[in-house]
Amino acid sequence: MDAEITEYKRCTVVKMDGRIVSDNARDFENVFRGLMDDGKYRLVFDMSDIKFLASRGWWVLVQTQKECKRYNRGELVLTNILDDIRESLDLVGLSS
Repeated sequence: MDAEITEYKRCTVVKMDGRIVSDNARDFENVFRGLMDDGKYRLVFDMSDIKFLASRGWWVLVQTQKECKRYNRGELVLTNILDDIRESLDLVGLSS
C-alpha cells in the first residue's frame, strides 16, 4: 500500500487510496508507526480516496490516535471522509 506523505510546518498529511482490509492492514499500520517513531504526532489522514476501511483499519486509527494524544504530544485528524465510510465511523462511535 503506497502512502503519499506531505510534511508541513505544523503537521504531516498522509494520503492513501483504495481499500484497507486485513491483507494490507499491517502496511497501513506501519505507515503511521513509522511517522510516530520519527517523532511526528500531529497527523492528518486524508481519506478522500479510501473506498473501504475494515475493522482492522479502524483499530489502527484508534491506536494511532491514542499514541498521538499520549502526553499531549499531538492528534490524529481524519479529513475528506466519504459518506459510506462516515456511516461506519458513526457506528463504531468515533464520529466526534
